[in-house]
Amino acid sequence: MQLVIISGRSGSGKSTALHVLEDIGFTCIDNLPASLLPTLAQYNKKLDNVRYAISIDARNHNEDLRQLPEIILNSDVNELDRQVLFLDANDDKLIQRFSETRRKHPLSDKQTDLRQAIQQERELLKPVFEVADVVIDTSDMKFHDLRDFVKRRFITNDEDGLAIMFQSFGFKYGVPQDADLVFDVRCLPNPHWKPELRPLTGKDQAVKLFLDQQDTVDEMYQDIRRFVEKWLPCYKENNRSYMTIAVGCTGGQHRSVYLCERLSHYFDKVSNNIQCRHRELLQHD
Repeated sequence: MQLVIISGRSGSGKSTALHVLEDIGFTCIDNLPASLLPTLAQYNKKLDNVRYAISIDARNHNEDLRQLPEIILNSDVNELDRQVLFLDANDDKLIQRFSETRRKHPLSDKQTDLRQAIQQERELLKPVFEVADVVIDTSDMKFHDLRDFVKRRFITNDEDGLAIMFQSFGFKYGVPQDADLVFDVRCLPNPHWKPELRPLTGKDQAVKLFLDQQDTVDEMYQDIRRFVEKWLPCYKENNRSYMTIAVGCTGGQHRSVYLCERLSHYFDKVSNNIQCRHRELLQHD
């Protein structure tokens, strides 16, 4: 039995993730009481090709949420092929989403406004967050980005092996929460200081030519490539099916984009499941 537990704050995209898993064949249950997880696991653990996706959020009883880590780690649930997926977004983005949809937050009432409810929800779900296998910050994700991420994460193909995502980002906007490896390339020459290159990105030919001419950039590329190449077999042996390798510069526009493009191009020749995503560039598409 395969079990995916989806949790996170309201407005972070839990329903979207659950619907994606339902579309690819999971049996989905929204807001199952956490105390019932061991019963579900015991009943199904010996069945092959059974896949469940369970949403557990702040609507659960507070005591159930507090006991969830114990339930996951010390019951029949721990014997399953299970993953805990936690989705979140920053407070301002969650408030914006609630304002746009005009939905009522499950914790808001006459004494608790929306911002207070969102902050309270963070504390309530802290026990779930602490046992999460995957944390996704959806603040800057569009609907289709989240759908694609969930599909890549949970559609497995033995022939494709380990799925690898190279993701560029800007440190000034925060490190991606779902990153398995993070490389800091802010020490490299910055095209930002060239007026003619400033409005371009690491995907543009002029920027690529500039960075190609920098010895330190090539040294950094070779070091990251060799590191990833050396340690990927260890991650595969640890039964990993998905891995995010994040490369960050200051703004996520030039150096990190260039290196992710170059790395994904190289590894695409030796693996059937390579993706490349540029977090900050998506905000301007």
